[in-house]
Amino acid sequence: MRTPVVVGLVVLAGVVAVVSPAAPFLARYGTLPRKADGPVNLVLAGVDVEYNESAPVWPYPAQPESYRGRTDTIMLAQAWPDGRVNLLSIPRDSWVNMPKSGWGKINGANRSGGPEGLMRAVQDLTGLPVDGYALLSLNAVPALTDAAGGVTVDVGQAMKYDDNAGNLHIDLKPGRQRLNGEQMVGFLRFRHDNLGDIGRIGRQQQFVGALGAQVRNPLNAWRLPLMVAAVDRNMKSNLTRAQVAALMGAGLSGVKIETHQVPGTFGYRGAASVWEVDRAALNALVAREFRDPNDPRSLGVAVVNTDAPDGSARRLKERLEGLGYANVWIVNETRGPAKTTASGDAAARVLRDVGFGTVTEQPLASGADVTVRLGSDTPAP
Repeated sequence: MRTPVVVGLVVLAGVVAVVSPAAPFLARYGTLPRKADGPVNLVLAGVDVEYNESAPVWPYPAQPESYRGRTDTIMLAQAWPDGRVNLLSIPRDSWVNMPKSGWGKINGANRSGGPEGLMRAVQDLTGLPVDGYALLSLNAVPALTDAAGGVTVDVGQAMKYDDNAGNLHIDLKPGRQRLNGEQMVGFLRFRHDNLGDIGRIGRQQQFVGALGAQVRNPLNAWRLPLMVAAVDRNMKSNLTRAQVAALMGAGLSGVKIETHQVPGTFGYRGAASVWEVDRAALNALVAREFRDPNDPRSLGVAVVNTDAPDGSARRLKERLEGLGYANVWIVNETRGPAKTTASGDAAARVLRDVGFGTVTEQPLASGADVTVRLGSDTPAP
């Protein structure tokens, strides 16, 4: 009788030892997997190291991680309930109109507006609602790679570069090889070729694909808590338990990753080299690969003040945008006595977020999927 007890205790001790690294994550997000009704859209971004340039020593020491710096890597990750994961890589030099700070490179959105500003910049760029963010420190990649036991990638060319100030030293030979954490940082950060940031995006996507393949291998299951812990201690996020449950539910279906990149061309704004986004091509890509037909937040919504208090259209626009609507604008029409109505195939779904009004067959405003016309029943501010 004693032997089974001993074996059971040994097995239990082994399970505790394997799972314990992920204990902080489990304590914060502990939940059961669930199948969501639709996809979860998250912004994943790697934050640049910031250095203390007032320090009396050189190279300048790195400042404590605050997650307030520019973003070196930006992806929109869309996880569907059936396990599909669409990754949209956004070049850090993409020229966009950012909330609060105006036109500039999207890698400055986090610095000027924080994570919420970065989410809004990605939402405005893609026209997709963004549900949350995860900012990763520079330490996340080496910690995750080492926790995975190294990651195998194809090094397409010799990579040799030394940056003493940034403590970055790259020396990789061409060929398929398993890289450790420090080597992987060099592989992902190398920019000194003709493709610059676009070449880095290709390597980032290769890393994600290779890591995903290793995660799917049952022989690596014991490494998952180590990998979760590695990311968790190097991450700032606003993920909710419900979102984590949906992501876990998607993972149980078998993750299938598809990678994409924001289309465009190299260009200049003044003396600055930028990525000029091809808006038409991006809109077509989003409509084909990312659009959720059941999510009203992806629709174009026109708001009209027909008979409501002054400022009502602006307030509704801001409220819908706060709920994640990515494409809302105000239209002026002739005013007159009316109650609140909405027209369009998805009018009823949008009215659930508006909170009042009835569905009608009125004509749509130009370019709108749904038109909301605010009437005298609109609550006063």
